[in-house]
Amino acid sequence: MSQIPHFISTEPFDAEATTAAGSVVSERHAKASQARLIWWRFLRHKVAVVSLAFLAVSYAAILFVEFLAPYELNSRHTDFIFAPPQPVHLFHDGSFVGPFVYPLNYTLDMETLRRTYDEDRTQPLPIRFFCKSEPYSFWGLFSAETHLVCPPEGGTLFLLGTDRLGRDMLSRIVYGARISLTIGLVGVTLSFIIGITIGGLAGYFGGWVDATVQRVTEVLRSIPELPLWLALSAALPLTWSPLLVYFGITLILALLDWPGLARAVRSKLFALREEDFVAAAEMLGASPRRIIFRHLLPNFMSHLIASASLSIPTMILAETALSFLGLGLRPPITSWGVLLSEAQNIEAVALYPWLLLPMLPVVLVVLAFSFVGDGLRDAVDPYQH
Repeated sequence: MSQIPHFISTEPFDAEATTAAGSVVSERHAKASQARLIWWRFLRHKVAVVSLAFLAVSYAAILFVEFLAPYELNSRHTDFIFAPPQPVHLFHDGSFVGPFVYPLNYTLDMETLRRTYDEDRTQPLPIRFFCKSEPYSFWGLFSAETHLVCPPEGGTLFLLGTDRLGRDMLSRIVYGARISLTIGLVGVTLSFIIGITIGGLAGYFGGWVDATVQRVTEVLRSIPELPLWLALSAALPLTWSPLLVYFGITLILALLDWPGLARAVRSKLFALREEDFVAAAEMLGASPRRIIFRHLLPNFMSHLIASASLSIPTMILAETALSFLGLGLRPPITSWGVLLSEAQNIEAVALYPWLLLPMLPVVLVVLAFSFVGDGLRDAVDPYQH
């Protein structure tokens, strides 16, 4: 039997050399920070990445809603009440024209009193972009007239139809995003400040402080949330300004959301307060506030971020539900819940289904936050590789 030849390298051994691709990757992970490792694991969740991009675009858009909306928020078109969505066309009589709409002809059925609209297909009206149209006040700072999309000259552009006052639904949905999206962020911020503070004190000090916090959270969690929301929202004075109502609803949502977070923080601090670094900080004279917020909370901040991403859609849904029932935000404030409150009867569902379109961004945003929360939860899991 012939001997199998073996190859023996004569090169000197170099302990620092990394010849294998796996070794290079391992070294890159070994030198990376915890935040970078979480980000790399998050990028593996493709749906979460797409959802994060969608949320980033949505929140960036609320800064420029006046520019993005074709019409001003309360602009009324009394000749086009309950007008259906206008389709956008590209070709007219077989030739390419570009994005355009046909003008609408309005007729009233005297027997059913139903408004009907027909397209006049003899006259294409090109849609304008980056043009001047209805004036608006940009964040109340200065007046402007430039819009991203404008209706055609002498025509209309109701891409999502109009409501009972002839107001463009697309413009109102775009304006409503500013309220509905920010109320979740503001509410979660207040809830986290309350929950982290109370839960941190209970977990660090224990004893009667922990017992008091536990009893309060048990009482709050034992009360059904929806009746409590309704009761507190109904208690808001009708004479309050829209700004006060906004902050009042936000505060109500925050006050009812913190018990779950407080318990999570308490349990984590119970496990961490016996660690050596906490004892070292106490011996060096660090105050309880510094130990809690500087040394203990950063150890599970990634879990708190994941919890926040799952709490924001809950608050958005709560605001939408309260406004839909007429106990949340009220006109002239415009949110997705306020818009949906106009579609509470069977007439809207049967005759004007486009009044239900504000629920579409609610569904998309809630799903996006849920996917981002799932991705973050998997990314911060130390057992995920």
